[in-house]
Amino acid sequence: MAFHQDVVSGEQYRYALTNFRIAHEKVEEQRKQLEEQERQIGLLHARIALLEGSANEQQGARAKQGGSSVDDFSIKNAASQLERLINRWAADVVRSPPTSLDEIYAAAISDITGSDEPLPPGATPMQVQNILRHVVSEIISAEVINCLIVTNSSEANTQLTRIHEHLFSRNPMVACVWRRQTFSAAVESCDANMAHNIFSDQMPTLIKILGPFVKPAFGILESAYSFSRMLHGANSSSGGSSDAFYRSFVPEIGGPLVPRQIELIRRCLKSERGEVDRVGTTVFPGLVKVTRGTAAPGGENEDNVQNIVRRAQVICECALHATPTVPAPMSLEH
Repeated sequence: MAFHQDVVSGEQYRYALTNFRIAHEKVEEQRKQLEEQERQIGLLHARIALLEGSANEQQGARAKQGGSSVDDFSIKNAASQLERLINRWAADVVRSPPTSLDEIYAAAISDITGSDEPLPPGATPMQVQNILRHVVSEIISAEVINCLIVTNSSEANTQLTRIHEHLFSRNPMVACVWRRQTFSAAVESCDANMAHNIFSDQMPTLIKILGPFVKPAFGILESAYSFSRMLHGANSSSGGSSDAFYRSFVPEIGGPLVPRQIELIRRCLKSERGEVDRVGTTVFPGLVKVTRGTAAPGGENEDNVQNIVRRAQVICECALHATPTVPAPMSLEH
């Protein structure tokens, strides 16, 4: 039985082989182009994530530990740890004071008020401990949280803080990107020299008499700086459609007790009797989240909206100056 066999000439075979090779090379070239395109797209996505501050969000593990994302619970937890650190330091000073309690109390009041008027003697350990907490709270609020610490220069940091406020007033999202980009190149820690300069500027009288307790106070500023970086490195709210940043506040000594802003950590007998009392000391600053208002019909944003995340921890005057009552001795008469 005869079979029909297809036969092509050598020329046709070579032509088909050449065309196949050319087609294969083109397919391979297109494959490499697609790979390069995918690589460029990946780099672009990474760049966008960096600018939006969400690069670390995809890593998951750091999202709730002070990475690029932070929630109110994390803030309150970190603030509580810092508050305990301040209280422990102040208690150590009172437990082994480098000088008399009266002198420490007078120095703290002088640094807070800027007045050198003499004070009556008889400062109690509780008064000294809590006035020290107030001094440190004011320093952390003004010099660490409310000032963007990016460089070792306080003047440069002040200027950068003003730039951020100006950007935020004009375009919150630009301020959001600028702030996180700036913090990506910030100093890694608040070193001893920087801490010394801050304390020298803010509590020049106390730093001269605290002796061995000055260095431990530097550690508080280091922890406060880490807390500040967590706050200012937070992602923008509403999925990146708006921006928010955090500021702190310290109610002044002798100021009114505003329930919305403060939390009394000791019982206030005057308030319970319906009498007016005032702030004795602030033992830890309050924290507010600042956002821009919604756009008005004219296209302009409304004023900043401030939501209190954590109220300032306060001791009232009557609790601060209360004298412990000693029970009268029992009569031995029958």
